[in-house]
Amino acid sequence: MRRLLPAALTALLLGAVTAPASAEPAPTPGDPAYTQRDLQNIADAYGRIDGEGGQLQNPAYLPALVAASNQTAVDQLLTQVASPTHPALTAGAVVPGWNVGNPLRAGWNGTRGVSRKVSFTNRYGALLRGTVYRPKPGAVDPYTGRELRGPFPGVVITEGSVQGSEGMYAWLAQDLAERGYVVLTYDVQGQGTSETLPHGACCPGVPSQQLANFVVGTEDALDFFTSPQNPFRRSFDSSPDPHPATPGRTTRIAIIGHSMGAAAVSKVQGTDKRVAAVVALDKLTGPSSDGPLDGSGNVPVVPALAVQSEYGFTVSPWLLSGGSSLNPEPSPDGPDPRRERATGYDAWRAAGVDSMLVVPRASTHLEYTDIPLVLPASRYGQDLTSVYVQRWLDRYLKHRDNTSSLLGSSFRYLEPTGEGRWSPVRLHRDDLLSFYYCSAYAIHTPGGPASDGDVADVGC
Repeated sequence: MRRLLPAALTALLLGAVTAPASAEPAPTPGDPAYTQRDLQNIADAYGRIDGEGGQLQNPAYLPALVAASNQTAVDQLLTQVASPTHPALTAGAVVPGWNVGNPLRAGWNGTRGVSRKVSFTNRYGALLRGTVYRPKPGAVDPYTGRELRGPFPGVVITEGSVQGSEGMYAWLAQDLAERGYVVLTYDVQGQGTSETLPHGACCPGVPSQQLANFVVGTEDALDFFTSPQNPFRRSFDSSPDPHPATPGRTTRIAIIGHSMGAAAVSKVQGTDKRVAAVVALDKLTGPSSDGPLDGSGNVPVVPALAVQSEYGFTVSPWLLSGGSSLNPEPSPDGPDPRRERATGYDAWRAAGVDSMLVVPRASTHLEYTDIPLVLPASRYGQDLTSVYVQRWLDRYLKHRDNTSSLLGSSFRYLEPTGEGRWSPVRLHRDDLLSFYYCSAYAIHTPGGPASDGDVADVGC
């Protein structure tokens, strides 16, 4: 555990200084120092908006947001006019800026990778819309300089509920495409730019805010992704994997979900044999989960990375850290370090399936969505998440022996800063992981037994 003031933390992340050789003993609940540290953590939970280099501190952000919002609104209106029998009655379709994502990423298509808008019909007849991403022909990995040679593994990303939209997750799709993946983002029925009502019998898929919609969406998106309808189908490696991490799972596809989407992919990984790995962004749900999302029937089958948050939609003091981040309860004795393990990680570990739990410091439930100027999120949680997702999928879809880098303490990340620029950021793991909740791993190493550990030494 470390106490860091904002300026020192920023300097560390930019690589300007190094961490002190030793840290003072961690304060305990009730100490003034504990309260002070907690207040700093709460303030840092708004870092994406007002932190150094954040939305309000980057002069390129607001002009880019205005331009991207206007263009997105026009594009969505034209798309809706072209298909009047498939109306999207959603926040993403009518609220300006809702589906913009990070406007600093404007211009990615054609320069750092290739993307194409797509649409497909779900099992209820509703038209779902999305985007497919792939590496740019002849591109090199921006981190290693190695040429990217296809075909590539595939990834399907399912958004979160409460009117999440695919544009909020373009950051992860683009990052993965740049590293050698074909990625599909899409809007489930009743969200973003996808159709609200089904065709035929009334009214499957309505309302949209139900787990079944996200499970159905994930399965139907996999159907589209693996079909000839996918315009980047030839870039996807559909050959059988001769060395699958899970016996019988020979495809090279990972599914990623956030919030309700995380609950959905936690289910689908256990039943759909096309899935080789899973990433759940707040939260992975196991078969005995008693959290806010029903985890019944979730059988751990494929390697799972769980990235989970300290806070929910709002930020609260440590005295309300009981229960879960989404349903906080009083906690007079302080946060339980094992709280984030209970929803799903412990089930994967007990089943002997490779798993990892990462809890970014000062992170919120909105960490994994790009939303302009509203709702809390930490400054570097999204960057850290992208790094772990890239390395997890490299391990289980590309079969790279990357234990040392996956468990490394310092990471390099390329962050968009505007006007077509991506700037390097140095991420120091121990300063960016929660000091309240443990991050843990249980993975098998080639030719050896499972390695089991506490990433940040919090007390797993």
